Amino acid sequence: MKKLLLATAAGALLAGAAGAEEIKLGVSLGFTGPLESMAPAMQQGAEMAMKEVSDSGLLLDGSTVVSVTGDSTCIDAAAATATVERLIASEGVKGIIGGMCSGETIASLENVAKANGIVMISPSATSPALTDIEDDGLFFRTAPSDARQGEVMAAIVQDRGIGSVAVTYTNNDYGKGLADSFAAAFTAAGGTVTTNSAHDDGKADYSAEVAALAAAGGDALVVVGYVDQGGSGVVRAALDTGAFETFVFPDGMVGQALEDNFGSEIEGSFGQNPAAEGEGRETYLSMATEAGFDGSGAFSAEAYDAAALMLLAMAKAGSSDPAVYKDHIMDVANGPGEEILPGQLAQALEIINGGGDVDYVGGTAVELVGPGESAGTFREIQFTNGVLEVVGYR
Repeated sequence: MKKLLLATAAGALLAGAAGAEEIKLGVSLGFTGPLESMAPAMQQGAEMAMKEVSDSGLLLDGSTVVSVTGDSTCIDAAAATATVERLIASEGVKGIIGGMCSGETIASLENVAKANGIVMISPSATSPALTDIEDDGLFFRTAPSDARQGEVMAAIVQDRGIGSVAVTYTNNDYGKGLADSFAAAFTAAGGTVTTNSAHDDGKADYSAEVAALAAAGGDALVVVGYVDQGGSGVVRAALDTGAFETFVFPDGMVGQALEDNFGSEIEGSFGQNPAAEGEGRETYLSMATEAGFDGSGAFSAEAYDAAALMLLAMAKAGSSDPAVYKDHIMDVANGPGEEILPGQLAQALEIINGGGDVDYVGGTAVELVGPGESAGTFREIQFTNGVLEVVGYR
């Protein structure tokens, strides 16, 4: 059987060499800005999937896949839009992995991608506003909506016996959407939100914001922010003034930078971010280690899965044209079909090329629901002896 598969693959390469193309995929992430520490591992995850497909020689008559990167800055909608315009108009990409943050993703989709008919799959834009956005069937995401994360975070807080919290959120679509989702779920479950107030990124001093939060009180402070920006600024001010000892961190704060910045100062604090458990995740982590990067970073596996879904959809459609392959992303993401894990993209292409179906599971237990977004699994984390550790999944 192995010899037969190899012969089939070799025959496909020879027969289709004339139809092979160089397929460019854009990677629009915040390489600068409030989540810049997360972007490199996300880029590496996406590019690892591209290399795996290219090396197989099984995509569209032996086509190769090339990554073209652009800096969305994560929070500057104008800069993100200009980046996506360049990727489409100048580079000729056939799809975009991104955006990274919700506001700039919305801007890029509405202002550029829709007008040009380009597929976008975001690994990390989580605003509930993206669920119902008019996207012409072009937008998908491998990260779950914050409507779901808010419910999960409320349950985690309550399970830890915390009855009241103050909430601070970064003043944008992501921050407000998640803060409101959490507050609604926590209140409905009997908890008390003493205040739910915004903070702006880019400030040198957050003592005024922390003073207001402290005045409102609460057993813990929920920080819906960015680890490389105002979120960490708020935590620092709260620690320096003794306003709060326990912090709750959602996905925008859960990264290595949080451990590096605070370590044992936030002992006992906890939170969550999207991530799956099981064979798919473990395989992805091993592959990343072998490739020379840390795959446990937030949204790295989601970026691998985003690129994989896009390329498998092209194979299913028999075309790299976004207008054609967009209709096949849900087909390869969900059953029925052979389950596909990281490292099995060549196997997936063999099945698709032979007329079969695949159910892409990937590194994040992919299951797309509704308008093409992840159903969502979250890992629960806490700080013990100054180290961020995973304590469970929800």
